[in-house]
Amino acid sequence: MANLYRASEPDVLKPLLDRAALDSDSRERVMGHALGLLADLRAAQSKGWVNQFLQEYRLNSSEGVALLSLAEAFLRVPDPETADLLIADKLGDADWRAHAGKSNSKLVNSATWGLVVGRVLVGEGSTGPLRRLISRAGEPFVRQAVGAAMKMMGEIFVMGRTIDEAMKRMRRPENKGFTASFDMLGEAARTHADAQRYFQAYVGAVDAVGRDPAAGHSISVKLSALHPRYEVARWSECVPALTEMLEALAVQAASKGIALTVDAEESERLEMSLDIIGIVAGLPSLKGWDGFGMAVQAYGKRARPVIEWANGLDRVMNVRLVKGAYWDSEIKRTQVEGLADYPLFTRKAATDVSYLAVAKDMLAAENIRPAFASHNALTVATIMEWAGNSRAFEFQRLHGMGDGLYERLVQENGYHCRVYAPVGGHRDLLAYLVRRLLENGANSSFVHQLADERLTEAEILADPVAKIAAVGGKRHPSIPLPVDLFGAGGHRNSAGLDLSDVGTLEAVVAAVNAPLSPHIHPGEGWGPIGGGGLAEDGESSRQTSQLDPGLRRGGTEGLGGGAVAAAITRAHAAFPGWSTTLVDERAACLERLADLLEKHRDELMAICVQEAFKTIGDAIGEVREAADFCRYYAQQARLNLHPIELPGPTGERNTLHIEGRGVWATIAPWNFPLAIFLGQTVAALVTGNTVVAKPAPQTPRIAARAVELAHEAGVPVDALVLVTGGPEVGAALTADVRIQGVAFTGSTATSRKIARSLLDDETRPIVPLIAETGGINAMIVDSTALPEQVVADVIASSFRSAGQRCSALRLLLVQEDIADGVIEMLSGAMETLRIGRSGDPATDVGPVIDQAAYDRLMAYRESVKAKIVKTLDAPADGLFVPPTLVRIGAIEDLNQEWFGPILHVATWEAGKLSETIARVNAKGYGLTMGLHSRIARAAEVIEAEAAVGNLYINRSMIGAVVGSQPFGGEGLSGTGPKAGGPRYLYRFCAERAVSVDTTSAGGNATLLSLDEGGI
Repeated sequence: MANLYRASEPDVLKPLLDRAALDSDSRERVMGHALGLLADLRAAQSKGWVNQFLQEYRLNSSEGVALLSLAEAFLRVPDPETADLLIADKLGDADWRAHAGKSNSKLVNSATWGLVVGRVLVGEGSTGPLRRLISRAGEPFVRQAVGAAMKMMGEIFVMGRTIDEAMKRMRRPENKGFTASFDMLGEAARTHADAQRYFQAYVGAVDAVGRDPAAGHSISVKLSALHPRYEVARWSECVPALTEMLEALAVQAASKGIALTVDAEESERLEMSLDIIGIVAGLPSLKGWDGFGMAVQAYGKRARPVIEWANGLDRVMNVRLVKGAYWDSEIKRTQVEGLADYPLFTRKAATDVSYLAVAKDMLAAENIRPAFASHNALTVATIMEWAGNSRAFEFQRLHGMGDGLYERLVQENGYHCRVYAPVGGHRDLLAYLVRRLLENGANSSFVHQLADERLTEAEILADPVAKIAAVGGKRHPSIPLPVDLFGAGGHRNSAGLDLSDVGTLEAVVAAVNAPLSPHIHPGEGWGPIGGGGLAEDGESSRQTSQLDPGLRRGGTEGLGGGAVAAAITRAHAAFPGWSTTLVDERAACLERLADLLEKHRDELMAICVQEAFKTIGDAIGEVREAADFCRYYAQQARLNLHPIELPGPTGERNTLHIEGRGVWATIAPWNFPLAIFLGQTVAALVTGNTVVAKPAPQTPRIAARAVELAHEAGVPVDALVLVTGGPEVGAALTADVRIQGVAFTGSTATSRKIARSLLDDETRPIVPLIAETGGINAMIVDSTALPEQVVADVIASSFRSAGQRCSALRLLLVQEDIADGVIEMLSGAMETLRIGRSGDPATDVGPVIDQAAYDRLMAYRESVKAKIVKTLDAPADGLFVPPTLVRIGAIEDLNQEWFGPILHVATWEAGKLSETIARVNAKGYGLTMGLHSRIARAAEVIEAEAAVGNLYINRSMIGAVVGSQPFGGEGLSGTGPKAGGPRYLYRFCAERAVSVDTTSAGGNATLLSLDEGGI
C-alpha cells in the first residue's frame, strides 16, 4: 500500500484502466441505462424549486459563488453591522437583475426579486427611484430576508437540527423507500471539549436511531471530530483514545442492532484510521454484528489496496465508496510540503476510473457489503451493469443533491439507496456543507455538467476510461509536481519529508536524535559558544546546554578583533578573483550547495534540533528554506546580473554593468541559524561579493557546517570566511572600513547600533545596510471569520517555534462581538499543545534559546500574572516557557515585542476596521499583519492601509516561502529589500554605467546596410 502513496499517476492508473474498461456490448447497455437516468435527473431539476434555484445560480457564475459565500458565513455573524457589510459585499457586485423572471419557478423568481431589492439597498446610490421607494425598510429588512434565505438553504442541505427532527423528516413521502446515514457533522474538533461534545452527540444519535432499528437507518462517525490532535505525530496518544471511543460507539450500535460507518479523512490520516478500524473490527465483543463499516475515497491512489485490506479482515465490512472530499487541500498540502508526488489523482476522469475499478473489486469481494456513493448517472449505470440481477449492495447520495437519480431505481427496480444526512444546527453546519457543495460542484463534476445546457448527452456521459487512455494517464498539465511548482523558468522547489508516513517519521526521529558527528566545528578561532552580549538578539552567554534538550552549555569567548581583521583581509584579497568569476559559475556554486544541503539533510536537521532547539517540523523547514534561497538567488542572478545594453543616439553604446561591491558582513540570528545565515550569505556571494559571515553565538555549529558545504560546492575558502563570537565580534566586523555592506537580521536596537557604526567614521564610504528586524505583529479577526480556522492559524502563528520567529503573532485583535467564544476555543486548543524535547515528534513547543531569554520571558509573565487568561504547565528541567495568553485592555497597552510563546489579545469594535489598522500602524513596526474575514472589502481595506511588509489574509502569519512570499518589514521592522524576492540581489550590487562614443571609430556601421534612406 505504501508504495502507491507517492507513485506516479500513469503507473497507478495502468491496472485501473484495464479493470474499469467496458466491452462494446456492455458499453451500449450502460449508455442506455445512463440516458434514462439522465432524463430522470433533468425531469427532477425542472420540478423542485431547490433544483431550479441551483440551476439558475450555477457555481460557475458570480451570483452562485456570491450566494454560497454568503451562506458560508452569514448565520455565524452575531452583530447587525457586520452582517450588513457581509450582505453588501456578497450581493453588491453581482448582476441579479439578469436573472429576474428567467426561471420557471415562481418561488425562484420571487427570491431573485428579493436579491434585486437587496442589491439596490446595499449597492446602489441613494438617488435611484427603487432605492427611494424602499428606503424606509432599510438594511434590517434585507438582513431578515437574507437570514430567512440562509435558513432555507440550511433546510436544503441539513436533514435536521436534531437527530429526532432528522428521523422525522426521513418519514416524509419524498423519502419513501430511502434509508439514511445520519452524521452529527461539524468542523473537526479543535479542543478536547469539542471532541467530548461530538462524542456525546454520536452517543445520543445511536440511541435515537436504535429506538427504531427496523427503519434501517445508520450512523456515520468522523474520527477527527473525536480528537483535537488526530495527527501521525500524536499516534501514541490519539489512536488509543479514538479506538476506545469508537469501540464504545460500535458496542452501543451493535446492542441496538443498527449500523455504524467510519467516515474517510485526509490521506495523511489513512494509516491511523486503518489501525483504529482494524482493532475495533477484530474485537470479540462485536463478533456476529455485521453493521460495522468504513468509507474509502476513490481519488486516493491507495483506494484499491484499502479495499483488499478491508476484505481481508475476519468479518463482513460495510464499505462506502466515495469519490473524495479534500481534493484541493490535499493538492496544496503536497505542494507546500515539497513531497515527491500527490497521494491522489489530479484529473477528475482519473478519479472516475479509480472509482469504477474499485467498485468492480468491491462487487467481487467476499467479505465486503458495498455501498456506492455517487451522483453520476454513468457511474450508477456501470455498477448496475456489473451487478447484473444482484441487489446485494446499496447506492448512496448526499441529502439535498442528486434528486431524481435514484427514485425510480428504488421504487420500481428494487435497488436500495441510503441518504447521507447531516444533522445539527444550521449555523454550525452550513459553513462545512457549503464547502463540500463547492467541491462537489467543481466545473468538471457531473452535477455541474448536468446543469450546463451547452453540453450534449454524449459529452456528459463520456467514458472516463477513454479520456484517461487518450492522455496516457498523465498528470493534469496545470498541476505540476511539487518539485516543479515554480514553473519551467523558476527555481526547483526544495524537497520535503512526508512525516505522515510512519516509516519516514521513525527514520527522521532516529536521525535528529543521533549524536552529532565530532568533525562538525565552527572553524578557526572558535570558542565553543561566544561570550555575553545583547539580550534583545539573544547574544548573552548560555548557561546550560542541550544535547539533553532544554538545557544549555556554558559559553566561552569567541574571536578577538585581530582575528576578525585577518578574516576580512582574506576576503578582501579574494574579492578580485571571485567578482570576475562568471555569473553563471557563481550561480552554479549555489545550486550545488542546495543539492548538498538536501544530501546532508538529516545531519543538518540534527544540528538544528540539538543546537537551536528546532522541532522536527521546523528543522525540515529550515533546510528546505536554505536550499530554496540558494536555488532562487542562483536563478535571479542568471536572469538579472548580466550587462544590459541601454538605448541612446546613433554612434553611441550605453551599457549598465552590475558588479559586486567588495567584502560584505552578514550577521545572522539564532532563530533561523541555517536559512537566514545562508540566505544573506549566498545573496552576497552570487552578486560577486566576498563575505565574512558571523552566526549568532548560540548557533555556531550549524553555520560551520553550512560554510563547509559551501566550500565543497565550489565557493573559494577565502571568498567565504566564518567568524564566531558575541557582540564584540560583530562590532569589530562592522567597524572595519573595508566592509562594503552589511546584511543583518536581529533586533531593532542592534540594527540601530550597526547603522550608527557605519556612519561614525566620516572618511568611510557610505555603505548599504540591509536590516530585517522584529515587530509587534497583529492579527485582526472580524465576526464573519470561521472560529475553527482562526484558532488553528493563531496557534501556529503564536506558538510554533516557541514563538521565536520574527513573523510570529504577538497581538490578536478580535471583534468584541465574538471575542468570548474565540478566546474560549483558543484556550481549549492551547491545552492540546505538548511542551517538551525538540527531538520528540509529538512536541509542539520546545525550549527557548537560552537562559537570558528564559529569564526575561518568565519575568514578564510574572509581571502580567493578573492578566493571564490561559497558560500551561511546563517541564521544570529546562528552558521551557509555557504558552501564555494575556488579555490586555487596548492595542496601545503592548509596546514591546516579547520574543517567545506569549500572545496578547484585545478587542475592537465592529465598523472600526480602518481605525484599528491605524492604531496598529501607529506603533511604528511594520513586519507582518493578518486578517481573518469573509468580507472581500475588508481584505481590500487592510491591503490598502496596513503599513507592513507581509500581509496574510485567512491563513497563518508564518512560513513565508522563498520566491512566493518575499519577506521583510518596514519602519522599525527593517530596511528592505525583501529576502526571497526579485529585488533583493540588487541591494548587494554596485551599478556602473559605461557610455562609449563610437563615431570617432567609424560611427554606426549598421546604418550603411539600410535598404532605404542611404546617401
